[in-house]
Amino acid sequence: MKLKQLLLVIGVSAVSAVSSVWLYNSFVPGRNGTGFYQSTDGKAPVNYAGFFGNAAPGSETIDFTKAANAAVPAVVHIKTKTPAKRITNQLPNRNRGGMFDDFFDQFFNYPQIQPEQRASGSGVLISDDGYIVTNNHVISDGGTGVAEEITVTLSNKKNYKAKIIGKDPSSDIAVLKIDGTGFPYLIYGNSDNVKLGQWVLAIGYPLTLETTVTAGIISAKGRSIGINGRQSQTPIESFIQTDAAVNQGNSGGALVTTDGQLIGINSAIYAPTGTYAGYSFAIPVNLAKKIVNDLIKFGDVKRPYLGIMSDGKNVNSTDGAYVGNVAPDGAAAKAGIKKGDVIKKINEVPISSWSELQGTVASLNAGDNVKITYKRDGKELTTSAVLKADQGTYQNIAANSLGDLLGAELEDADKKMAQRNDANGGIRVKKINKGGPLSRTRMQEDFIITSINGVEVNSIEELSRAIAGLRGDNLSLEGFYDGYDGLYRYPVTLAPEEE
Repeated sequence: MKLKQLLLVIGVSAVSAVSSVWLYNSFVPGRNGTGFYQSTDGKAPVNYAGFFGNAAPGSETIDFTKAANAAVPAVVHIKTKTPAKRITNQLPNRNRGGMFDDFFDQFFNYPQIQPEQRASGSGVLISDDGYIVTNNHVISDGGTGVAEEITVTLSNKKNYKAKIIGKDPSSDIAVLKIDGTGFPYLIYGNSDNVKLGQWVLAIGYPLTLETTVTAGIISAKGRSIGINGRQSQTPIESFIQTDAAVNQGNSGGALVTTDGQLIGINSAIYAPTGTYAGYSFAIPVNLAKKIVNDLIKFGDVKRPYLGIMSDGKNVNSTDGAYVGNVAPDGAAAKAGIKKGDVIKKINEVPISSWSELQGTVASLNAGDNVKITYKRDGKELTTSAVLKADQGTYQNIAANSLGDLLGAELEDADKKMAQRNDANGGIRVKKINKGGPLSRTRMQEDFIITSINGVEVNSIEELSRAIAGLRGDNLSLEGFYDGYDGLYRYPVTLAPEEE
């Protein structure tokens, strides 16, 4: 190539490069002040200041070994045994079907043998003299009773016979005791202070394995999953949700922070296949320790009450606890709380849902003076209330409110009539209002409601509590008609029909 040609090529290339840079600066968004670009001067944009201000220090590597080594000796393996027993499979009177009764009785009303039942779970030592907290369902006999034999095995392989101090199906907490002193135990943390994204460890004895430690993060707080309703008519749920792997056998085990403090009792898993599927749920330790203290001191739980119910429609809200019925003689009414208020904080603990309110109040004691922050008509207000040992009386108010919700006039069923139909009680549907949820079913007036979503209800007050704990708008009402055989079930949707 000749020198002139070479110089020409170099010149054209230089001009093209300069032109490209000029065109880029002039027309590409972000270079002329009209588009988006990120600063490269090392300074964070103003709108990122909050993020960096709230972020935890990330310069040091998180070490799980100290927490694991501290917690493992305090987590125990619980094994239960219920001996084989003779049962009678007798059909309830109101389930029978007329002329076939005698025929079926010949075949089904005879003694049967229920085989020996064995199960296992986990527990946490909380004192050096052998007190252990676990789940109520871990020590259950499969029904409302407890297993006849309970054995506790420590991480050092020593076995102990345990006795039951007390149990609380509503929160799924039970307390055991083994004889001895000098046991390793875990220190309570503060579950109100746990943060989303915080590292935690789950420790227990899953799938008949030895002590197992898994790690995850706090993925949600104040979760209600409806599982405690299987063993109690007054379930309390405000779970800590994590993605630490938990399986059958982990129930009753420890959820601990990276500094080895107990912040939860592992209780349930999301398991459509029967095994861990990504989420696990733990009872917050602030709730657990109140239940434990009451069981040890009194043998049962002394529950505190505000004297309010959810409004039902907003029970799944995440911007506070919406107040429905208020008992005129309850703690909340005395403090000035009214229907329609939205509770945002209890003692400065944020409340984003009804389940969080339940869990926070349940962790306190009757007689405690609590500060309540709430919203009314868009304004934030504060008041104080002294928690009571009873809910207060608001059955008539509950009836009116439930009537509005279901579209019916309701009253407690006549006790003699209920007994005549082999029921413990019920709620009579006096009148079905046109356009309401019940009018969209095949239900007839004078129907007696005896259960909702499989949970027995014997009064309007019990039905109110059950509906207040619903997750979603769909429910199933079951009951009977006086003088007619059999149970009737009606699916009900609370949400209004779309036009």
